[in-house]
Amino acid sequence: MLSTLAIGVQVCMILTLEGLSHGMLEDQARRQRGIGADIIIRASTATFLSLGEAFTDKYLPFIRKQPHVVLATGTLVRPTGPLTSVTGLDLPEFERMSGSFRFLSGGPYRKPDDVIVDEYYARQYHLHVGDTMQMLNRRWRVSGIFEQGKIARLVVPLGLLQELTGNGDKINVIYVKLDNPARTQEVIESLKAKGMENFTIYSMEEIQSLYSVKNVPMLPEFTGVVIGLGVVVGFLVVFLSMYTAVLERTREIGVLKALGASPGFVLDVLVRETALLAVLGSALGILLTYGTRWLIMTFWPGSLIQAIVPEWWPIAAGIAIAGALLGAAWPGLKAARQDAIEALSYE
Repeated sequence: MLSTLAIGVQVCMILTLEGLSHGMLEDQARRQRGIGADIIIRASTATFLSLGEAFTDKYLPFIRKQPHVVLATGTLVRPTGPLTSVTGLDLPEFERMSGSFRFLSGGPYRKPDDVIVDEYYARQYHLHVGDTMQMLNRRWRVSGIFEQGKIARLVVPLGLLQELTGNGDKINVIYVKLDNPARTQEVIESLKAKGMENFTIYSMEEIQSLYSVKNVPMLPEFTGVVIGLGVVVGFLVVFLSMYTAVLERTREIGVLKALGASPGFVLDVLVRETALLAVLGSALGILLTYGTRWLIMTFWPGSLIQAIVPEWWPIAAGIAIAGALLGAAWPGLKAARQDAIEALSYE
């Protein structure tokens, strides 16, 4: 049971890490889709994951005058913690672009100290409409809780966030909506040709395609290290389990060999037992990932999102089985090579 549990934890660790990677990136892509823009503009120092430095909002009138541009609006994003941030936006402009927020309770902010939060953030911090919260060295009142999947977890008025963070007329993202999405690339090339060549400009379709594990720096390497540790843990657990089993069954192995069992037969018995442990452990690990997702969605939905990744089930199970068989190899060979007379006399 302990060996099965240890293998299950190994599989769960791999699947949870992959689930968090996919879940966080899918959540970011979903929130970008919820904006309803066709083009996103950031500073030259930005990447698809980082916003880069803030820049003046004087580019907004210029962008709005360009052919095929229906609407352009800027936002300012500031971190509030290791995994959380607050977004300042012009609410009427943003709702013209993406449609109104769908409020589950309360409504838009109306006072200078009002903030609206999404359902995940409210669940994690046990917030309700009318509650107060501390952020940016200021007390805020929750005026509304909206359905997740819309740009951000925390939203405040743009002008107020600029004032509180000393950013004046600065923004770090511009969203652009066109009269015809088919002209997106044409408009991007036009903006770059008219003085915005130093900005990072993506189509929304392009930036959503970038939200992939392989595009996150160091994440594949980190995943590889965790998988490697999982293989080592599985190897050691099975090695100790099988080595102990061989010692405990020394006389039993001696009886089998005295009755004519070949070394291959003895090895086959131990390998099949190991494979069974690995398969049961893999199934347990897959079930445990549903438990970790429940824990995350119950206690930390505003910071972490875990996806279930069925495509990784056979990979994680294969890693666990391979590690287990490697761990059983030496004890199995030791058992197969035992002398029948010495094994029968073993106490």
